[in-house]
Amino acid sequence: MALNQKFRKAKNELEKGGRPTSKRVESDIEMSETCPQCGRATPISQLWEALYECRCGYCFRISARQRISYLIDTFSFSEMFEEIVSVDPINFPNYEGKLEQYRNASREPEAVICGTAEIGGHKCAIFVMEPYFMMGSMGAAVGEKITKLFEYALENSLPVLGCTVSGGARMQEGIVSLMQMAKTSAAVKRHSEAGNLYITLLTDPTTGGVTASFAMLGDILIAEPGATIGFAGARVVEQTVRKKLPRGFQKAEVLREHGFLDMIIPRAKQRQLITALLAMHCMN
Repeated sequence: MALNQKFRKAKNELEKGGRPTSKRVESDIEMSETCPQCGRATPISQLWEALYECRCGYCFRISARQRISYLIDTFSFSEMFEEIVSVDPINFPNYEGKLEQYRNASREPEAVICGTAEIGGHKCAIFVMEPYFMMGSMGAAVGEKITKLFEYALENSLPVLGCTVSGGARMQEGIVSLMQMAKTSAAVKRHSEAGNLYITLLTDPTTGGVTASFAMLGDILIAEPGATIGFAGARVVEQTVRKKLPRGFQKAEVLREHGFLDMIIPRAKQRQLITALLAMHCMN
């Protein structure tokens, strides 16, 4: 049974529970999560009410369906393309076994969830990447689902909200995975040229080929506090340039200072902001 079912009633069918990466502490009354940033232990029920954001501003990792549930209008989500799943295009050793393992662990068939929903009464297309399925890595199925979502949004003149979390392209699919960078980027461009809005919400981490393609192509780029956003990992960059990187390298706050992001918004205010952005777009 998911933890949210133990401590509070699920708001809707999207709440499936999450698996944050922080240390859990047992108590006689209730389990708690220890924040890796400030060290404060907070009861699970309180974290649920705070959208799994610590009082210090640290954002715990949450599942794709948890994120959908707090962003959209209740019961407005209609899932699409759930039948599209990964295969093993290059016969990578034990890849099929790993896919089955991550499907069981995440309770999702693939690393992204796509569909339509309403946010503040405004209809939009939405995709949310799943951190518990191979850290949201982008394979052919992920690229296909996101591409088809943008094509649907283009055909129906819908804005798109994309919530990214990813370790990058999925190495088990080789060049097939890398091809998704161009494929998704082309779909975003066609959607944009028709005058449609694309908002991206970047969460921790958004890296690799996802950052180098659709994640950074939004008309408005929003990030969660402290999110790691970049292409190559910090250690790879240090080894390449043979220099020590500055403090906070690839963190959202540094990227905003250098003009790569429009804003950093805590979870409690994300729905309100996205509603306002969609409302302004609908006025045009």
